[in-house]
Amino acid sequence: MQPQVLLIVLNPYDEKMSNTENNLATPDEIIMNKIYFVREEKVMIDSDLAELYGVETKRLNEQVKRNVSRFPADFMFELTEAEFKNLKSQFATSSWGGRRTPPYAFTEHGVLMLSSVLNSDKAIKVNIQIMRIFTKVRRLLTDNLSVKLEIEEIKKRLQNQDKNIELVFNYLDELIEKQENPTPRKQIGFRFNPDK
Repeated sequence: MQPQVLLIVLNPYDEKMSNTENNLATPDEIIMNKIYFVREEKVMIDSDLAELYGVETKRLNEQVKRNVSRFPADFMFELTEAEFKNLKSQFATSSWGGRRTPPYAFTEHGVLMLSSVLNSDKAIKVNIQIMRIFTKVRRLLTDNLSVKLEIEEIKKRLQNQDKNIELVFNYLDELIEKQENPTPRKQIGFRFNPDK
């Protein structure tokens, strides 16, 4: 399965965030453009995270390797060559330069765990912002899913209504046909014949 890029535009100045937090943080759009769908997971690539944290990718990966027990497979995984090529092909220019190995992809939990490995103030602030964005993305996807389910429910109801309307028209056609071509009925009841 090929990775899909998730691009969602949100209001970067959410009312819940104060202006001082917005002034210190990276714009939400930049972070959101660095969230990808790979293996049915929302992930961020190690080089993108390193850029956001203000460290070299090499240093970030060193810290991860020193604390590998904190990053199980559902927190972090290495992209395959095919996934990496597909991800790079989705951009006009490559921001990954001359990498020799495929990057690591961090799930939401992996990004959260990075804050315990990187102890800088900037890393903590960026991590908080990333967690908020992951929450917004999850909320949007959930809302999107509920809207799709509601649309499917409405479609089912409309299909049933179409069938019901068709049935009503069939009955009406039968009634009209019976009125236009009445079949003579055999009269029942007592017949009085005065000649007998």
